[in-house]
Amino acid sequence: MGELFAVVTGASSGIGTEMAKYLARQGYDMILTARRTDRLDKLRRAFRKRYGTKSVIISADLSTQEGCTELYEKIKDYDIEVFINNAGFGDAGPFAETELDKDISMIDVNVRAVHILTKLMLRYFKDRGTGYLLNVASSAGLFPAGPFMATYYATKAYVTSLTSAIAEELREEGSDVYIGALCPGPVNTEFNEVANVQFALKGISPKYCASYAMKQMFKRKEIIVPTFRMKVAVLGPRFVNRRTAVRITAGQQKKKIYKKDL
Repeated sequence: MGELFAVVTGASSGIGTEMAKYLARQGYDMILTARRTDRLDKLRRAFRKRYGTKSVIISADLSTQEGCTELYEKIKDYDIEVFINNAGFGDAGPFAETELDKDISMIDVNVRAVHILTKLMLRYFKDRGTGYLLNVASSAGLFPAGPFMATYYATKAYVTSLTSAIAEELREEGSDVYIGALCPGPVNTEFNEVANVQFALKGISPKYCASYAMKQMFKRKEIIVPTFRMKVAVLGPRFVNRRTAVRITAGQQKKKIYKKDL
């Protein structure tokens, strides 16, 4: 494949690491970004040894607008075909009790960073004439609301809404640029620890999630929901009123928070 690059933000763990591995196996040279560059260096050495691909490591703080624009300035001269907006995190608890600083940081990373990088990379790909832009959202973004994970659900709803709007604009333009959103349910990653939850339902592996997502991305699927169970779950709110859907979701979130104490 040569000098075609794929970029993965938040590549130091979980789904991001597995997406990077998948793309490296496909022959892409990699641009890996995260704050923990020690983990990225291990990936770089593994990719060189196993696949003969080269990797560029960029330390990036995507919680600030400056950090997002600095990342773009560092990558814009590479020939990028794939960009994965993966960086993000969650938190759980009653909205009145969660930490405001963590809420705002979550909004900065899950919403503002995704917004900025989506806009910059969309312009890049349109100038290039083609490209794949995948935003990692969550099945949470397909529900009306998520009591006890209110901010997280709201941020992911923003990502899915933004992605679908842009996808329609691209279709109406007849553009060859792809944009999609990955909306998984529970995945066994460090997300649980950061969000202070334990999933009530069994999670899938990051490797399976990443592999499924990449295959669907290259098939140009707009909303990607791994596993049949989650596909059924996200359809549920269509058949009940909004209040009922929110109440059911609240019950699931409380199980995540309190399961560890049972």
